Amino acid sequence: MRLSLLDRSRTRAGEPDSAALRHTVERAQRAEELGYHRFWVAEHHAVPGIASGSPAVLMAAVAAATSRIRVGSGGIMLPNHQPMVVAEQVGVLAALHPGRIDVGVGRSLGFTAPVRHALRTDGADTFREDLDELRAYLDGTAPVTARPRLDAPVPLFVLATGKGLAVAGDLGLPVVVGGPVLDDTPAGAAALADYRDRAGDRACIVVSLDVLVGDPELALPEAWALAAARSTGEFPPLEPPDPDRPLSTRQRTTMEGAPRRTIVGDQETVATRLDALLTRTGADELLVSSSTFDRAALAESDARLAALLS
Repeated sequence: MRLSLLDRSRTRAGEPDSAALRHTVERAQRAEELGYHRFWVAEHHAVPGIASGSPAVLMAAVAAATSRIRVGSGGIMLPNHQPMVVAEQVGVLAALHPGRIDVGVGRSLGFTAPVRHALRTDGADTFREDLDELRAYLDGTAPVTARPRLDAPVPLFVLATGKGLAVAGDLGLPVVVGGPVLDDTPAGAAALADYRDRAGDRACIVVSLDVLVGDPELALPEAWALAAARSTGEFPPLEPPDPDRPLSTRQRTTMEGAPRRTIVGDQETVATRLDALLTRTGADELLVSSSTFDRAALAESDARLAALLS
């Protein structure tokens, strides 16, 4: 089972955004030492709790600070970019760091109307066409040649839910799945089975979720951020866990439901839950997307998880 990390460059209360970006690079260096397979970064725009808005730039910083671990995007959101520009960025990275670059792409738009306007996205769903175009640039079959030309293929992944799974399956591309698709429900099982049927022998499933090895309170900062976002519409920086924080009814409901898609606890608890998840989904790889306020505790969790799955 390949084990990888997705770091969203989560900001923390009382710190500048730049601290989150530096921590991402430092975490990648530790992940390489621990034997993780990939280290991916994210794309979010105008979100107070996330500092990573330019995955290609952050990928360059991570790749330059490491030497072996694969570096990629989880993901580049195609509605925000011209496919040729993405191909050119990926080409530069692959030329400078041969054999180490991945590109994961998604279809999410900006969260609010002002952000979508700032990104010049019109809301039209051209994901399938954009994905086809990007793949043509990457494999050298497009009418225009993106430079630099790739010396070797760059793995292309689709961050997929619902319709995206079918698109990835039809194109025979690997998928990164999270959220409701991973629930132990007939709908989740059917979605993964449909993807496998469409992709055939090219099927590859990467499951992505929060996994923390340690005190269950480590999950509270993310749960609180989600609860706050549901109340205010703005995803905030991480704050220290506070079990006694006063909560509205809606916030309490959100926080109580958040752990359902987070695997947290001691090594035995985590191992048991991961085994059930990976067996049920038939996953080829685990992409851990967890974060918490305490950076030392997060580093310890990364190390304990690597030891658990080694």
